[in-house]
Amino acid sequence: MVPLNAYLMLAAAIFSIGLIGFITRRSIIMMLICVELMLNAVNITLISLSHYMQDFMGQIIALLIIANAGAGMATGLALLINAYRLKKTVKIDLFRDLRG
Repeated sequence: MVPLNAYLMLAAAIFSIGLIGFITRRSIIMMLICVELMLNAVNITLISLSHYMQDFMGQIIALLIIANAGAGMATGLALLINAYRLKKTVKIDLFRDLRG
């Protein structure tokens, strides 16, 4: 059996990779992928702690996070497609004039 510490270290590593990628990348698609990495790291933590405590609430919350992330990703990609039609690029630096 894999110890809880290994799962938590894996989740911390994946979250760190996602955070560094989100901060350093300028492409909106890469930023969305990095947000998904961070959410998956949270899911790993929730599921591993849920299994460790013998409680199913963490697994249920992880399923809700997956559903919410899917809806958010679909919305973000729809907005990205419309922005790409307007500007012909996916670089975040060139969308400064879209502020309200």
